[in-house]
Amino acid sequence: MHTTINPESAVKERYASGAQAREAALCCPVEYDPQYLRVIPQEVIERDYGCGDPSQYLCSGETVLDLGSGTGKICFIAAQVVGAQGKVIGVDMTDEMLDVARRNAPVVAERIGYGNVEFRKGRIQDLGLDLERFDSVLRERPITDAASFLKADELAAELRLKHPLVADESVDVVVSNCVLNLVDSRSKPRLFEEIFRVLRVGGRAVISDIVSDEASPAHLQDDPELWSGCISGALTEDGFLEAFEQAGFYGIQVLKRDVDPWQTVEGIEFRSVTIEAFKGKQGPCLERNQAVVYKGPFKEVLDDDGHRMERGRRYAVCDKTYNLYRKAPYTEQFDFVEPRETVPLEQAKPFDRPRAAALRHPKETKGQDYTVTTGASNCCDADSCC
Repeated sequence: MHTTINPESAVKERYASGAQAREAALCCPVEYDPQYLRVIPQEVIERDYGCGDPSQYLCSGETVLDLGSGTGKICFIAAQVVGAQGKVIGVDMTDEMLDVARRNAPVVAERIGYGNVEFRKGRIQDLGLDLERFDSVLRERPITDAASFLKADELAAELRLKHPLVADESVDVVVSNCVLNLVDSRSKPRLFEEIFRVLRVGGRAVISDIVSDEASPAHLQDDPELWSGCISGALTEDGFLEAFEQAGFYGIQVLKRDVDPWQTVEGIEFRSVTIEAFKGKQGPCLERNQAVVYKGPFKEVLDDDGHRMERGRRYAVCDKTYNLYRKAPYTEQFDFVEPRETVPLEQAKPFDRPRAAALRHPKETKGQDYTVTTGASNCCDADSCC
């Protein structure tokens, strides 16, 4: 995607202003659960900008990272959803937004009876670099020439390694509310990689953002007002899903898609969507003689690893895929066939079937010598029989 403006500067300037006084053009209408809003100061609510509510998909006890947390509304809602045993981290790069959020965090903590929210300064496409720690280092070692500039770059790399803003595999859920589209196009792949990096295995991303039904032409991308207004930096609908896939996510699904566009510019429709995507399909494939049966309603499906399955047929899958399917978002779509004799994990051999799933013969799970004959099982009642 082509851009000649500096998107980050445009975004910082506009959102710094938006922290001082509400700007209606920075958000589209979102209805939040009123029970969570009662404890949040009006200053936060009035200066919050978004296009969705990813907090409604959170669970008690989770550690949550909010990208582009702004004045903290989603963080303060999430704090109540995850409860005292959970934790919420907000990341934003705008000092004015962070000031509002940090000023109100103790107020919310007092009202709900516990404090489980913290706000950190950083760029969401670079979750390794703690900008406040970096600022502190630069005050001691200011950039005065080319040599000190290069040294600062080395220091930033060292901070990412030794004192990361958000550590590898440290959060259960990454959420974001209409912020990913503000990141420079060249940095978007790294942004999705960073989301993937900080998630624990089995974790997920729940992202609300603005997407377009057509790609934005160059002259729209070069408009700082449209970019900072969540318009011309938006990924296309299919490009947004592909970005998750390219970063290594699986089980990607659209939780919510607005029927009506938030805004239409030169015939291009921009609307809000909320996407959920999971981390955890990485790792070895081991053969344990398990099988799955896709229950429908489609005649055939294709999963993220190339397994093509027809409805009602018994397919061989590796232990990793078998266990993935037993969890959200797949579990309701499949029946699971365990082998009659369990293959211990330490004795399992590499799964050597082709990438596309192959049919599993029943004898592979029952055993080649299984010849048992039984009487009818007790599945009848007074009025019917199975």
